[in-house]
Amino acid sequence: MKSFGLFVGLLVAAGVAAAPGKDYEHKVKESVAPPRGWTKVKPAPADHFIDLRIGLPQPKFHELEQHLYEISDPFHERYGAHLSKEEVEALIAPHEESVSAVDEWLASYGFASHELSRSSAGDWVKLRIPVSLAEEMLKTEYHVWQHEESGDAVVRTTSYSLPEHLHVHIDVVQPTTTFARMRGMKATYHYADEEARVVNIAQPTIPIPSAYNGQVNSSCNGSLTPTCLRELYNIGDYTPQAADVNKIACTGYLEQYANFEDFNDFNAKYLPEAINSTFDVIYINNGSNDQSLDAAGVEADLDTQYAFGLSYPTPATFYTTGGSPPFIPDDITTSDSNEPYADWLSYILNDPNPPQTISTSYGDDEQTVPYSYATRVCRELAQLGARGVSIIFSSGDNGVGDGDSDPATQECYTNNGLNETKFVPAFPASCPYVTAVGATWYIPEETYFISGGGFSNYFSRPLYQDIAVPHYVKNLGNTYEGLYNASGRAYPDVAAQGQFFWIFSGGENFLIGGTSAAAPTVGGIVSLLNDARLAKGLPALGFLNPLIYAIGAIVPDAFNDIVGGSNRGCGTEGFTAEVGWDPVTGFGTPNFGKLHDIAVGNIGGLFDF
Repeated sequence: MKSFGLFVGLLVAAGVAAAPGKDYEHKVKESVAPPRGWTKVKPAPADHFIDLRIGLPQPKFHELEQHLYEISDPFHERYGAHLSKEEVEALIAPHEESVSAVDEWLASYGFASHELSRSSAGDWVKLRIPVSLAEEMLKTEYHVWQHEESGDAVVRTTSYSLPEHLHVHIDVVQPTTTFARMRGMKATYHYADEEARVVNIAQPTIPIPSAYNGQVNSSCNGSLTPTCLRELYNIGDYTPQAADVNKIACTGYLEQYANFEDFNDFNAKYLPEAINSTFDVIYINNGSNDQSLDAAGVEADLDTQYAFGLSYPTPATFYTTGGSPPFIPDDITTSDSNEPYADWLSYILNDPNPPQTISTSYGDDEQTVPYSYATRVCRELAQLGARGVSIIFSSGDNGVGDGDSDPATQECYTNNGLNETKFVPAFPASCPYVTAVGATWYIPEETYFISGGGFSNYFSRPLYQDIAVPHYVKNLGNTYEGLYNASGRAYPDVAAQGQFFWIFSGGENFLIGGTSAAAPTVGGIVSLLNDARLAKGLPALGFLNPLIYAIGAIVPDAFNDIVGGSNRGCGTEGFTAEVGWDPVTGFGTPNFGKLHDIAVGNIGGLFDF
């Protein structure tokens, strides 16, 4: 049913004047340089509809952050005392003055307060309005912009204004200045076209001291299955015990569909104990999950087959969120939604009982997301962590670069109009409230050169990195000085195998890889750790990073340290994988057996080693 506000918007789009509004004096709220790699095509159609999101300030967020770090710190007495949905919302709710000021402004355009769509905490207001009305409200001009390399198109502006008195009551308005394409892991998956190493058939196993029974089948070197990963990461025959309470999920965007027939074929060949198992699908913002084989998504199949395969029989969910670029900028297509990530966040934050582990293999260059919006998205992820959810992201497949050309030769520039040469961090991997996963390959494990890693230009180094990261930076010396932000949040945090994964997709069986293989692998392992804790009546792990960095400092053999190799990009060799933490593979790959013993031990206070 159309709201009165939307009806007014339609009148404006048709050239009919809305009710007289208050004559507010506007001031520029945000302005960005024309983005590199994008071309302004033409003015946006006046009747093109956008879902305008208005973010109100969260004055108590610093209190939420303090709670998050206390309940995620394994040395703190509150470890594991996760907050409820209602407690989190109380900490991020805006002041009533902000709500009233924004409501009054919107009322001047005919939007009654009770007709507005709001988030549960009231910190977001959402309007579906035509471009013509958005241009009037924000004193701006929208255009169709096209990404030169991919052909993706979006309706955006490079500057918008708000009434001056509202600047303290509104943090951000989008979609306006964000040019993120939220790449569906063309940035973070690669077909396994690298030459596989010849397996020595005279050596049936490869000795790996940290592996299950100290060895891995030699067939796993360049040919990975769930069985290989269970051996390599010392999972062995661990069987979930808390399937009644534990849950795991993967997210899907950009028309990436998880195919049930492919899932069954995968299980039949590689995980026979899971034959006839399935997963739930939740549809968000008109999402779909087309089951025709030619619509099967490689990314979606990879995520579900490995995250859900490693954690079987833990109940699993695939979130499919509608809205995807490219928007076709013609005069017939008058509506698009190419910021699906915001819709997923809105849904999951409103879920009173979200899965304890969620893996996402999508991301973009940090600099394509305006700082104001990246900050808000990152804070949404902090809310999930405070509620006991482990959020896992792939770190990207472009080394230290931006992925617009060969990683070894690409030239990387800032997106601020100055064209400075800089390494290009990824987002949301650079958010300090998520766990970012880099990539290794081969057995014994080596650095996979595509592994995204580096230092955020938006987010400062969090406290949990105050030992590991400065040590690396000090040893780096003047190398790459000026190319990265040495005081920024560093990533990835951990790594896993990221190449030569056997999957089924579209009815075909083939190899694939990338950090979008590493992320669901870590997701599956984290879900098993959550299972072990829940089975003992302990709370789920929640936000992982403070624990990871504590373990990395005290029990380093809980991760398999990767030394040597680098994540090349921007015409450089990139950062080098060193002893301990590094911005290529983090602390290394997981040793489930060691992590399991830590997870079910005296983790609520001091470690008992």
